Parts: sequence; C-alpha cells; structure tokens
Amino acid sequence: MITTSLAVLIRIFSNSMSNVYQKQLTANGLSPFLINFIMYCGLTVCCIPLVFSFNWTGFSDELWLSAVLGGLCGALGNSFLVKALENGELSVLGPVNAYKSVVAMAAGIFILGELPSAAGLLGMVLVIAGSYFIFDTQDEGFSYKLLRRKDIRYRIYALMFTALEAVFIKNVITLSDIKTSFFFWCFFGMVFTFLMVLVRREFQINRNSFVLSRLLLIIILMGLMQYSTNFVFARMNVSYALALFQLSAVLSVVLGWKYFKETQVRKKLFGSLIMVIGSVILILWK
Repeated sequence: MITTSLAVLIRIFSNSMSNVYQKQLTANGLSPFLINFIMYCGLTVCCIPLVFSFNWTGFSDELWLSAVLGGLCGALGNSFLVKALENGELSVLGPVNAYKSVVAMAAGIFILGELPSAAGLLGMVLVIAGSYFIFDTQDEGFSYKLLRRKDIRYRIYALMFTALEAVFIKNVITLSDIKTSFFFWCFFGMVFTFLMVLVRREFQINRNSFVLSRLLLIIILMGLMQYSTNFVFARMNVSYALALFQLSAVLSVVLGWKYFKETQVRKKLFGSLIMVIGSVILILWK
C-alpha cells in the first residue's frame, strides 16, 4: 500500500511538472507534436534493452491491438494536451481534467443505458459547480463561448483520448506486465507522433541549452509519469486510480501561479478542490 501511494504521488508530481516544461517550450515556439515525438523517441531509445527480454511469440492479437490503440490514443491525447497548454493557462486547464468522469458518465447513459446513482449526480453537480469558480476567472466566464476557446476544446479532446488510453493500457498490463506495457506505450506513441510531425512538417527546434534541458526533463518526467501510472493500474481498479490522479488539478493551479504568474489563485484552488471531490465521488460511487 505504501509503494502504491508513493507511485500515485510520483505520478501526480511528474505529470504536473512535465506540463510546466511543455508550456515553457511551446512559449519558445516549439511544436507540441514535435515535443511529444522527441519525448516518446527518447523513452523508446531508453527501452531498447527491454526488447531482448520479451517473449514476442507469446503476445496475443488482443495485446497487439490494445497496444496499438493505446499508443494512438496516447499520442493524440498528449498532443492535444500540449496544444492546449500552448494556448491557455495551466491553472485553468489542469482542473478541466475532472470533466473526464462526467464524459464517462454521459457515455454510460447514452451508450450503455446506465442511469447514474444519487452519488453520481452529486459528483456531477460538484464538478460543474467547481468548474464555475475556475471558469469565472476568465473573460468569457462560465459560458458556451468559453467552450469554443481553442485551449478548452483541446483540453477536452485530450481528456477523452487519455481516458480511452487508460483502458487500453490496463488491458495490455493484464495480458502481459508493466514493462511490456511501458515499452509499447513509448514505441507506438513515437510512431504516431512521428506521423503527426511528418504531416504537419513541424521539424524546427532551437538547440539552445534552455530548450534541450527542458526536453530532457520532459523525457524523464513523462517516463516517471507513465511507469508510475502503469504500476498503479497493475495494483488497483483503473477508475480508483483516475480518481486519485485528479489531485494533480490542485497542484496545477499552484504551479501556474508560481511559474507563469497566473492570477486569482484562491478562487481557482477553491474550484479545483470542489471539482476533485466531485470527480472522486462520481468515479467511485457512480
């Protein structure tokens, strides 16, 4: 239990700090897709020694399919996330991730015919109420106009794809192990982000010490983030893990204030806490 709790904390910290450095690089003109390709590529190179320890003939078709789809969803999710950070505030975009649970509940209603319980409805109300305080710090306020903003739309796309990614990763872990899942996440993420960079022809990079150091930190932090995520997924229900990961919303507000001088921190923290509570209720007691 102590080891799992430590992995959750590592995941929350590494994910939030990598967002900080990703935002710094996009502010320096780097393409979000190129940032993610370099990250995936660096991690894949680090994973080369693992390749020789795998029983490749023992991998099932289901594992390969989940690995490919997980890599695609991860590449899209991470790219949309960095694209959102390029255009928006970290202290606003971090808490938006709590809407992942609302999206999951809505999908359950319309696709599976699952009606939410009283606790589920309470959780949804809290998420929406908390987001009111977050979005009220923006010029558009809590409105449809806000949802049309690029950063908010990209963040919603990111949470949808990363939610799907979590399911595929969990399946790969179930069919193999943590190391195998981590390698496939890195490799297929690299493949799909390379295709994105190739299509968009975004290859330019400033090779100064600031950019290179931030890219190295992103590789390290994202590696820690994903491996700790896999570690947690292997030891508990995905929905429980995703609920715990929502705590990164509060850290995102603090980091947005510290690194980017983002304002109205108290109001954002209050809204973030409400959203985290609502998300946890919705995920665990839906």
